[in-house]
Amino acid sequence: MTPADPRPVIAAVRDGRGLDPADAALVARGLAQGGMSDAQAGAFAMAVLLRGLDGAGRLALTLAMRDSGRVLRWDLPGPVLDKHSTGGIGDTVSLILAPVLAACGAYVPMISGRGLGHTGGTLDKLEAIPGFRCDLPEDALRRVVADAGCAIVGAGPDLAPADARLYAVRDESATVGSVDLIVASILSKKLAAGLDGLVLDVKQGSGAFLRSPCAARALAQALVDTATAAGCPARALVTDMDQPLARAAGNALELRQAITVLRGGSGALRDLSLALSDACLSLAGLSGAAEALASGHAAKRFARMVAAQGGPADLLENPDRHLPPAPVIRPVPAQGRVAAIDTEALGHAVVALGGGRLRAGDRIDPRVGLSDLLRIGEEAGDGRPLALVHAASEAAAEAAVATVQAAYLLGDGPAAGPLVQSEVAPR
Repeated sequence: MTPADPRPVIAAVRDGRGLDPADAALVARGLAQGGMSDAQAGAFAMAVLLRGLDGAGRLALTLAMRDSGRVLRWDLPGPVLDKHSTGGIGDTVSLILAPVLAACGAYVPMISGRGLGHTGGTLDKLEAIPGFRCDLPEDALRRVVADAGCAIVGAGPDLAPADARLYAVRDESATVGSVDLIVASILSKKLAAGLDGLVLDVKQGSGAFLRSPCAARALAQALVDTATAAGCPARALVTDMDQPLARAAGNALELRQAITVLRGGSGALRDLSLALSDACLSLAGLSGAAEALASGHAAKRFARMVAAQGGPADLLENPDRHLPPAPVIRPVPAQGRVAAIDTEALGHAVVALGGGRLRAGDRIDPRVGLSDLLRIGEEAGDGRPLALVHAASEAAAEAAVATVQAAYLLGDGPAAGPLVQSEVAPR
């Protein structure tokens, strides 16, 4: 066997002997350069899922995957900060947090993703803006970040390419749920962006990938500890996803919610955006998130970023001009108090309307989704529906109305839990 043969590494992980930096580098190189077959990559992922890695092995894999491609370096007059969320419904925090941080003196080269399963993707929301480009080359990314203070883009093919390969293998080999592989996947891309600090939003509840508070906190701790050990200061908030964060779900509809908050709106979306912004700014000794939002400075940063990435300069002032409505809008009738919400089902309703992907390559209709969503403890009836369905056809609207009605439990129930469930710092 040659020195590059990954089989001894797979066997070591399978037998519980862990993963050292040299072996992690061999795996990452094999994933990125094709020296590892799909069968070997799947076997490695399954070995990690079943036997697990200790903190040192998790760190080794994360760093090796980061270093499988280019790693950005910055020479800017302020700290380079970012945020990552594990995904939820109605979560447009990134569109608010990035310009807030920029208005407070930080720089945010945010590497984001597309929708995954029932959850929406930041890039899909931004691409509801006519002309907006998420695929900036590095020189353009650097110009936008230096000028606007923030940019939101997709990961290029040379940024943590080992993760792109392993991500697809995990989906096909039923190993998506490995905490070690989740940590390495998230952090390899974020660390490749050259960050000085990272805040993590780990969702728990009926609309999250991790429904259990214990599982969400365990993932949050692993993320924070690994990022810190890699030299990137980090904090995490475990946050509620037992109901949509905003009152809308769907790409253009969520974008409108973010614009409303940037222009002074209130609600849970604003509250969590500020909590995560404050946590991120504190890593670099900065503050002032609420002032940046209230003064309009964050809104100006957002407008500058949108224009610099190809979108219209007047999006904030004239969203109706650039974000056309869906052709069919229907209320979801009901009578009673909202006791609980199957938030994942709402996400699937948006996907079924055409607002997400059932398969890679599916086209997204940015107009469709849900708006005016009631929250736990609120009353439906007397002209107040559970939500409004925005659809491309009457048939699609009718199906979505039934799905939303089934997702809401009406009656007596406990009050909603706190928005921020817990905070996690390095151990």
